[in-house]
Amino acid sequence: LRSQSPKLEMIDSLFKPQGTDDDGLVRECLIDFYTSSGKRKPDQIIIFRDGVSESQFNQVLNIELDQIIEACKFLDENWNPKFTLIVAQKNHHTKFFIPGSPDNVPPGTVVDNAVCHPRNYDFYMCAHAGMIGTTRPTHYHILHDEIHFAADDLQDLVHSLSYVYQRSTTAISVVSPICYAHLAAAQVAQFIKFDEMSETSSSQGGGHTSAGSAPVQELPRLHEKVRSSMFFC
Repeated sequence: LRSQSPKLEMIDSLFKPQGTDDDGLVRECLIDFYTSSGKRKPDQIIIFRDGVSESQFNQVLNIELDQIIEACKFLDENWNPKFTLIVAQKNHHTKFFIPGSPDNVPPGTVVDNAVCHPRNYDFYMCAHAGMIGTTRPTHYHILHDEIHFAADDLQDLVHSLSYVYQRSTTAISVVSPICYAHLAAAQVAQFIKFDEMSETSSSQGGGHTSAGSAPVQELPRLHEKVRSSMFFC
C-alpha cells in the first residue's frame, strides 16, 4: 500500500529506485510472491487496471507498464516475464438486452464483435446477474498481451475471476482483484487521517507529491504478518 496525491490517475510508486534498492510496489509484491511460492519467479504476470479513461491508455502503457518492467529488471537482469495488461471500465452507457424479453442477458454473456473496436482488442462481459434494472457490462480493454491468450481463454479467465470475490457467493460485475484493491484502499483510509497528514507534511515540507499537487505523507508499512493476508475482507 502506498499514498499519492489526490486526482492523480497514474500510479507513481511502482518503481522507486533508491541507490541499490527499490522501494516500489512491484518489488514488494514480487518478493512476497517469491517467498510464498517456494522461491519461484512468475513467468507470466497478468495486470488488471481500472480508473483510467481511453485517453490515458498510452500513459498506462508508456509509464506504468515500463515501470513494472524496470522493477523486474532491477531485481534480476536476466528475468524476462511476459505481461498481459487489461483495463476494466464500468463508466460507460452500453447495455445489452434480449429482444422480445424483459429479462437481462444471462450471467457470463460476452460480446466481442459488432459493437467493439474494429482494430483494438476489447470485449464486454456481463458476469453477474442483475438484481434490479438492466445490468451494465464491464468493458475490458487488452492493451498489451505478450502471453498471447486465445480470446476464449482470456474471456474464460476473466469470467472465472468474477466468481472468487470472498464477500459474494455469486459472480460480481468486475474481476475480484480490482474489488480487493478498492477494499484495501478503503480500509486503510479508515485508519489514517489524510487531512491531518497532509497539513503536517505541508508544514514540514515532506511527503510524496507530483507537479501541481499537494504533498501527501507516506503511509506506514504494514506488518509482515498482515501484509500477506487479506486483512481488508
